[in-house]
Amino acid sequence: MARERLQKILSRAGVASRRAAEQMILDGRVRVNGKVVRELGTRADPDVDSITVDGKTVARVEEKVHLLLYKPPKVVTTLSDPEGRRSVSDFLRPLKIRVFPVGRLDYDAEGALILTNDGDLAHKLAHPRWGVPRTYRAKVKGIPTEEALERMRRGVRLEDGPARADEVELERTLVRNSWLRIVVREGRHHLVKRLCKAVGHPVDRLIRLDYAGIGIEGMTPGELRFLGESEVRKLEEAVRKEASLPPGGIPKRRRRPGAGAVRDPILGTARPRARSPQGRPRGRKV
Repeated sequence: MARERLQKILSRAGVASRRAAEQMILDGRVRVNGKVVRELGTRADPDVDSITVDGKTVARVEEKVHLLLYKPPKVVTTLSDPEGRRSVSDFLRPLKIRVFPVGRLDYDAEGALILTNDGDLAHKLAHPRWGVPRTYRAKVKGIPTEEALERMRRGVRLEDGPARADEVELERTLVRNSWLRIVVREGRHHLVKRLCKAVGHPVDRLIRLDYAGIGIEGMTPGELRFLGESEVRKLEEAVRKEASLPPGGIPKRRRRPGAGAVRDPILGTARPRARSPQGRPRGRKV
């Protein structure tokens, strides 16, 4: 990294605003390589120089990196795999930069996968609270009726709660299969596959065309590219406001161990709630 003014380095590292950082320098609270610095024009390289404020080392802040990978099928969306399968890190090695995938994409699916080192942005992009759209093209068995498509739009109940497609349309029909364009706003496990299966049309092939409007058009499987400034702004705009409610509803919570039990007043341990002969819990009005 090129040498920069000291107050800029401190500001970017979150130590203080530039104006406050200038005052810290004037007060002699900042050291570079062990020497007190009082001149505002002093420059340093955070990759090379040791910079401290009040004796505490200033951590170097990595430049924000945003990438788009056209993930091929049969690649796991992790940086390593204990089973030895190909992972997204195989496509990152030539760049020698540390980033991580935003959300996940099924092992057998392909398409748009965003990678970044911006943890806050990645969290918001993946969380259903912000309702970030993901567009898919799915090849399904059979030819769905308009009624089936409307069921997906209205919502179906899955094992982890209600879910729906924000948009779904029939793009093309074949002899025994069809291609659907589907937009969802959350990243639950196998969500698109489960939606299609719930209306009687299992998925044969799945391609994610875009994530938050950042798409793979013109790219080939395995291709990786840096996002432009306008694309990064598009991602930031997508999470500027929270969605009112996750479009698929709130996934039901897993039942806690001991739920529906009562606490033994003597032993202090949970025991199953006593039930009446009809199977209703005792001590509760019905």
